[in-house]
Amino acid sequence: MRSIWNGAISFGLVSIPIKLVNATESRSVSFRQVHTEDGGRVRYKKVCELDGEEVPQAEIGKAYEDADGTMIPITDEDLASLPLPTAKTIEIVAFVPAGEIDPLQMDAAYYLSANGVPAAKPYTLLREALKRSDRVAVAKYALRGRERLGMLRVVDDVIAMHGLLWPDEIRAPEGVAPESPVTVRDAELDLADALMATLGEVDISTLHDDYRTAVEEMIAAKAEGGEGVPAPAREEEGGGRVIDLMAALESSVRAAREARGERAGPAEGEAEAADSADVAEVTPLKPRAGRASGSASSPKSTDAKKSTSRTAAKKTAAPARKSTSKTASGGSAKEPAARKTTAKKAAKKTAAKSTAKKAPAKTPPKTQAKKATPRKRSA
Repeated sequence: MRSIWNGAISFGLVSIPIKLVNATESRSVSFRQVHTEDGGRVRYKKVCELDGEEVPQAEIGKAYEDADGTMIPITDEDLASLPLPTAKTIEIVAFVPAGEIDPLQMDAAYYLSANGVPAAKPYTLLREALKRSDRVAVAKYALRGRERLGMLRVVDDVIAMHGLLWPDEIRAPEGVAPESPVTVRDAELDLADALMATLGEVDISTLHDDYRTAVEEMIAAKAEGGEGVPAPAREEEGGGRVIDLMAALESSVRAAREARGERAGPAEGEAEAADSADVAEVTPLKPRAGRASGSASSPKSTDAKKSTSRTAAKKTAAPARKSTSKTASGGSAKEPAARKTTAKKAAKKTAAKSTAKKAPAKTPPKTQAKKATPRKRSA
């Protein structure tokens, strides 16, 4: 691999000559800009805005634009004269636990290669010291005209360096977290834990860029004169739609278990979620359309109608309330059949008693005995 920088690691009084090599490379598919009419390449030209002429690379310099638009020329000699002790040195300033480095600071990655045979011994010494201490080295170095911050760690048998952003280059996450208060229930956390446990771990080396593969296949098909590989149908993204969080978690756990060949039984915490009467606060559920309030099949409505029927029957049985019997006998067609039957029976009983009063000669002996009793008491 081609080195991009030569210098030395300053480890106290120990100097280790090294070469800096890029540890990463971009594998993304790049495109050229073309004229859609004829397919010709579209190129950029560096033109001076004062005279409109194209400027060759040899005549292009640096300048700093002031707030009022004034250009302040800066030459390479000006930059080279600055006191920059790390111009050719990676200066280690401290050794810290790896957990103290915020991943947000991570930038480009490099490999540090020993430059020459004399560098092998001090290089190996630093590498083994980093391994045994289980720490990383924080260092300063200069690259491409500016001083930078770096972190040295061991990867296999090589010392790697990660470029770090300066602390003041990390923006504070103000206004990013949800502003409205949200309560997460234990049942939801249990399902989230079950989902994480089901997904388990993954070997990062087995992951690959599916989109890049699809682009390469499309290009290969077009190069052979085809129309390209048809893209699979994508479901419409429901951005911002409200979902049932508990149902989504339960479905995710089952899908993950099925993908791993496990039995898709109830997830841990799923039973508790089913017994809970509360609905997830982030996804209020709508009532089912089939359940109409006050339907004829509801228990409360049935009990009320039974009670009404009994009351109507009692009122109809009383001989003094003839209007009630008329109402019961001529009830509305909207009333249940049970109420109509009860009203008819009550009307018949009322009519029988009325007839008995008009014809006292046909009254049974028991009734006459009852009538004679109060006369003997009065005598």
